[in-house]
Amino acid sequence: MSPERLSQGLIQVYTGDGKGKTTCALGLAFRAVGQGFKVAMLQFMKGRETGESRAAARLAPELTLRFFGRPGLVNLKSPAKDDLERVRQAWEAACQVLAAGEHDLVILDEINLALAHGLIPLEEALTVLRQRPPWVEVVLTGRRAPQELLALADLITEMVPVKHYYQAGVRARRGIEW
Repeated sequence: MSPERLSQGLIQVYTGDGKGKTTCALGLAFRAVGQGFKVAMLQFMKGRETGESRAAARLAPELTLRFFGRPGLVNLKSPAKDDLERVRQAWEAACQVLAAGEHDLVILDEINLALAHGLIPLEEALTVLRQRPPWVEVVLTGRRAPQELLALADLITEMVPVKHYYQAGVRARRGIEW
């Protein structure tokens, strides 16, 4: 438990087609841990060890990061049964973490796409967010955040791609993209 709780936990949404949503959330996690807060990050539809998962392990138990996906991309138009099960597991874990109120900051990484494609019931998610303990700050990341989620949010940051080195053929790099 943190020495002092936030008086009011807010809902932040990082969305858009630009790069940096997860990185932004991790920056906030790093700041929160530095102030003595406890942080949980649950990654929906991501399933491999990354630089962020290795760094989080170094900050445990103040920062915990759990990923529920598998390597590779999820076909959101026709998800495999295994992918649906992993999203369900991630959502159940998120509900437990939010309800318990043991973490000051809870990051639900890439949940927005799962909500937008109906892999998690949107109304259920909105209810869980409204019923969380009042001191719990929540960050939801991912493209295509549903309008109903944006209406509930206290802060919305949209990442807009202006120029990206992928367009010049630069591939994902260790320590930068993963």
